[in-house]
Amino acid sequence: MSQMREAALTSKAWPFEEARRVLKRYANKAPEKGHVLFETGYGPSGLPHIGTFGEVARTTMIRRAFELISDIPTRLVCFSDDLDGMRKVPSNVPDPEALAEHLQRPLTSVPDPFGTHDSFGAHNNAMLRRFLDTFGFEYEFISATEFYGSGKFDEVLLRAAEKYDEIMEVMLKSLREERRQTYSIFLPIHPETGRVMYVPMKAVNAKEGTITFDDEDGTEMTLPLTGGNVKLQWKPDFGARWAALDVDFEMYGKDHSTNTPIYDKICRILGNRPPEHFTYELFLDQDGHKISKSSGNGLTIDEWLTYASAESLSYFMYLKPKTAKRMYFDVIPKAVDEYHQQLRAFETQDDKGKLNNPVWHIHGGDVPKSDMIVPYSMLLNLASVSSAEEKSQLWGFIQRYAPDATPEGNPGMDAAAEHAVRYYNDFVKPTKVFREPSDLEREALEDLRDQLKTWDGGLDAEALQTMVFAVGKERFDPLRDWFTALYEVLLGASQGPRFGGFIALYGVDETVALIDDALAGKLTTA
Repeated sequence: MSQMREAALTSKAWPFEEARRVLKRYANKAPEKGHVLFETGYGPSGLPHIGTFGEVARTTMIRRAFELISDIPTRLVCFSDDLDGMRKVPSNVPDPEALAEHLQRPLTSVPDPFGTHDSFGAHNNAMLRRFLDTFGFEYEFISATEFYGSGKFDEVLLRAAEKYDEIMEVMLKSLREERRQTYSIFLPIHPETGRVMYVPMKAVNAKEGTITFDDEDGTEMTLPLTGGNVKLQWKPDFGARWAALDVDFEMYGKDHSTNTPIYDKICRILGNRPPEHFTYELFLDQDGHKISKSSGNGLTIDEWLTYASAESLSYFMYLKPKTAKRMYFDVIPKAVDEYHQQLRAFETQDDKGKLNNPVWHIHGGDVPKSDMIVPYSMLLNLASVSSAEEKSQLWGFIQRYAPDATPEGNPGMDAAAEHAVRYYNDFVKPTKVFREPSDLEREALEDLRDQLKTWDGGLDAEALQTMVFAVGKERFDPLRDWFTALYEVLLGASQGPRFGGFIALYGVDETVALIDDALAGKLTTA
């Protein structure tokens, strides 16, 4: 056994803990299907949001962890519930009124409001796949419309008809009295209107493989269960899909957690073993509300990628999946800088340390080196003091600080410079507020300026930091009041970088000029 595998079998990193649970399923014999199946589900009712990506990213982390501790082959299936009826019109699409007449039709039968695909479901599936492909996820995509329509679900649907009373008993226990009167696990798709119908069953004929019900006008109708004429209600569908695909692992948000016993029971009734599950906490927007596909609050995948790398997004997804996290623009700079700190730490760690490092899970063990010479938060401060509109303005400072660095030789740094300029202009610039220094702060700033004027220590960030520290130590208790003053008076922000590093990057003469402008009141009137 390799040392890495040995370390993985005891690693406390959560993907390894989950992977070991999956491996336990096959402690005595290998899977009959010849592989372990990881599944992630997707409801394409609106534009895909960042939580969807998180689910696939996290499941992939567990899959990679499993592949280190076992030689059993794996598959990852991304299943889209695109046969679901459209229950409400999303507000964040072009001409939403035009979709109103298509309510209750399967999403793959609703016209695409964007006009680029055969249906709204196809459009949203394509958006999901586009990002997953761009990021390099290895997965197989399954559309519920195709799964039902091609007959792949037929065997399980017929078994559900045989076990109809047993499954109904599970479901009815979970429903309110008024819902029980009309509930059925089967939803016919009307052969003429194409709408998903929520109607009680008059008969379920397991032998013939048909259901009978009354149409809205009272006409009795009989449809075959198979071939895409009928779908399952979403809770039975969850358990039935597990049974049909023989799923070994699925994670989902805590809003599903109360339904887990229902999904499990239905999977067992249909003749299969339920998968291992993992419940994660939900993402919240800036106001603490759950991120929703239909309302479009919070961050989208594309918005994160406008301001930072995909790897930093994966890093954010790795952190504490069982803790609810605010997911808004202000989390981005911290995620970028922490991701690069972990990349640098990885190089010096032993096997145990490497497997506990988020970057091993983000990159599946093939971890790149960081080429970020300057932290993202520092780039934002640079953009701020130089009012940067283009990344080339930041490169002027970067290359004086690190003469060997180039946009071509440091592509990660180059991308971060572009991201930082965008982030500064969109989020920092509109909220920048400079204040006048107090008398004590003015005295300290004059001292700092005078020492910088005679500075002959070059661009040594640590030496500069020691000098800044000493100026403050003489006058401020607690010392953090001095650094807060530097940020608020010189940068127009409430927090900032290590100031010695900032001076080294921005330049000694430039920092002298910045302090002079602040003392002259030019920053507050600009």
